[in-house]
Amino acid sequence: MTIALDIKNLQKTYRNGTIHALKGIDLQIQSGDFFALLGANGAGKSTTIGIISSLIKKTAGSVHILGYDLDTQANQAKKSLGVVPQEFNFNQFEKVEDILIHQAGYYGIAASIAREKAAFYLKALGLEAKAQTPSMRLSGGMKRRLMIARALIHQPRLLILDEPTAGVDIEVRRLMWQFLQEINQRGTTIILTTHYLEEAEQLCRNVAIIDHGEIVVHQPIKKLLQHSQRKSFILHLTAPVTKLPASSDHVLFQAMDDPDCIEVSLVKHASLNDLFRYLDQAGLKVSEIKTRRNRLEELFVDLIDQHKHTKQ
Repeated sequence: MTIALDIKNLQKTYRNGTIHALKGIDLQIQSGDFFALLGANGAGKSTTIGIISSLIKKTAGSVHILGYDLDTQANQAKKSLGVVPQEFNFNQFEKVEDILIHQAGYYGIAASIAREKAAFYLKALGLEAKAQTPSMRLSGGMKRRLMIARALIHQPRLLILDEPTAGVDIEVRRLMWQFLQEINQRGTTIILTTHYLEEAEQLCRNVAIIDHGEIVVHQPIKKLLQHSQRKSFILHLTAPVTKLPASSDHVLFQAMDDPDCIEVSLVKHASLNDLFRYLDQAGLKVSEIKTRRNRLEELFVDLIDQHKHTKQ
């Protein structure tokens, strides 16, 4: 299978060598993958994306995009790549359609073809009615979708999305998820950074977690989730709780502001059967159970904590 992105010993040092944003990371992403690059603020995600998109100069290492060396074959590499940054960086006074047509022009696409491509992506992303609207009049969610359309106008084989759904409401986020899944199924490789870890868990097949400039984990999400040691739930009770059940090494209870609800965490090999046995002993009846945090979020927090402890 073709390699969409191949990074070897990538390093970036700031301030005369006193701050290491990247400490020699290796990362390989297969073509056709939907890949999550996760990390806390300052972990090195944005620096990595900045280097891949040629906005930041690396200190050492190599980057190959669809086989093209970013140092010696920059033009081919850039044509293979589309990037959706966190910040809106288009001309706020330009009309939506014009933004896409002008972007296509940078890649040598004729205006007539660019207009057809613009119409396709505007329709696919629910912006067809806004084609002649100045971009400043778009909502935040519409601007996010416009950024995706602009990144795709030259039909890159690799798309990088840096926090694409930040500040977007649930309905628009779902629309964007569906569109991204569709283009991924048609062959576009996608790299996603997000703080919404349920987004990564639902969309992505593989994940890398970066912390303090180092790759902590790089493996399939399904395999990673098999290591989950904790599951958290919110229990809605049929009557207000007056006394919490006693916690054990495997089942942990915690009160909440709502007296009709309690939070419970199952650790290690505890099961829901163990939980309901504890509840029966305490005389508590459950009317509804909801997941508190998704498994990837639990693992993410635990892995970052473990990495910090190994560095101390």
